[in-house]
Amino acid sequence: MSDRSGLRVRFAPSPTGHLHVGSARTALFNWLLARKTGGTFILRIEDTDTARNVQGAERKIVQDLRWLGLDWDEGIDVGGPNGPYCQSQRLDLYEAAVKELLDAGNAYYAFDTPEELEAMRERAQAEKRTFAYPRPASFPDADDVNGARRAGKPAVVRFKMPGQDITVHDEVMGDVTITAGELDDFVIGKADGMPTYHLANVVDDHAMSVDLVLRGQEFLAQTPRHIALQRALRFPTPRYVHMPLTLDMKGRKLSKRDGAVEVHLFRRAGYLPEALLNFIALLGWNPGGDREKMTIDEMIELFSIERMNRVNARFDRDKLLAFNTDATAAASEERLLAAFDDWVSVNPSSPIAHARLDADAKRTLLRVNKGFRTFADVETKSGFLYKADDAVEYDPAAVKKTLAKGDNAGFKMLESLLPRLEATDPWNAETLEALIRDVCESQAVGMGKVAQPIRVAVSGTTISPAIFDTLVLLGKDKTVNRIRRALAGRKNGRCP
Repeated sequence: MSDRSGLRVRFAPSPTGHLHVGSARTALFNWLLARKTGGTFILRIEDTDTARNVQGAERKIVQDLRWLGLDWDEGIDVGGPNGPYCQSQRLDLYEAAVKELLDAGNAYYAFDTPEELEAMRERAQAEKRTFAYPRPASFPDADDVNGARRAGKPAVVRFKMPGQDITVHDEVMGDVTITAGELDDFVIGKADGMPTYHLANVVDDHAMSVDLVLRGQEFLAQTPRHIALQRALRFPTPRYVHMPLTLDMKGRKLSKRDGAVEVHLFRRAGYLPEALLNFIALLGWNPGGDREKMTIDEMIELFSIERMNRVNARFDRDKLLAFNTDATAAASEERLLAAFDDWVSVNPSSPIAHARLDADAKRTLLRVNKGFRTFADVETKSGFLYKADDAVEYDPAAVKKTLAKGDNAGFKMLESLLPRLEATDPWNAETLEALIRDVCESQAVGMGKVAQPIRVAVSGTTISPAIFDTLVLLGKDKTVNRIRRALAGRKNGRCP
């Protein structure tokens, strides 16, 4: 089945924090469908669950989507003919739908307390049966509702399920039938007057003319309820596509225990958005031809529902890192510089950010760190360059192995080097290389015996850019000061 032209699709996150990578995949697939078919991509915020809403989360979601390069045609921030695009501002539409359902006898008020509902569930469990809400023989009238409210009881509105099997025609999972016995009457209007997800979702998809709903497989079990609501409200049923789940490499739900799961954290870690998009596009979709590396334009050209998978996807962090390593290596100097600027902007506590480097200095820093996997690696390898001399922390293992080992051989090398470094002029890569190579020859030692002690003395670790680049970037004064500091703290093989 080929995609129709001009699809109207939506991405409808709840404002609970930054964008999860699984939600980013949902946004990407919807965006790709809209762009491929010349359709419309809508960004809607589903914020009727007030207990879960997080202040400022809407702005975070917008920032994450924009960083990924996923723009929208209608929705928050950009407007459109079907606004407002936050559900909390559309309550009149939901109230009208609830009233229509109540008037038609397709919904009714219920007054059970949380304790009463829990007792019902426990009784069903004790009797080894699936809990289903017991529909009353007759529905409460207005006097019953007012009386319950005066008594302080919650008054919710439940939808009357039609009592028949419902089949979801899913374009990835196939036909999925849920029997009538599995579908009890569910809440569509909460006691505080807010709609539940089910009602608001159905009303808004209709009001915004959404004709294809693409979302995660975890929503598939809820879709029969949505179809029942659509039929009761005389709304057309959109096409449905439910994506497979995204799991970790052990087959578990993706969570923070294994690392970042939010788009913003990958941004802060120094990933390129194009690499992250390319990676998540392959979580449940196969472009064909054993192809993996794609530009966003190529994704648009190749994307189709037919090539989406039914099996759950695995989030391979090693593969993502490899994608990013390749992407940084292939990126132009200007692209890398722009991405590096962005990384600095979201890492304000970084020594590199504090240094306020100009564009040329940043280009040099990226050049001497060529081969890095993420911008965080640049920080790890070069952040010491921009710290105060007395803020450099020494790794005890590096001091022991490189400076103190062999009767303080590394410290002794620094002692012999210090006066020569103090006298070096001009301070550039050529003179420094000549000096160090002369030391290697005169003392009959390899480059590592000279370079590594210097590296530990100036950086605190055994990791830095090439030694000549390191010393040039650090400058003469800082180099000499740090070597003096290392030597001053060598008692018992320790540095400050």
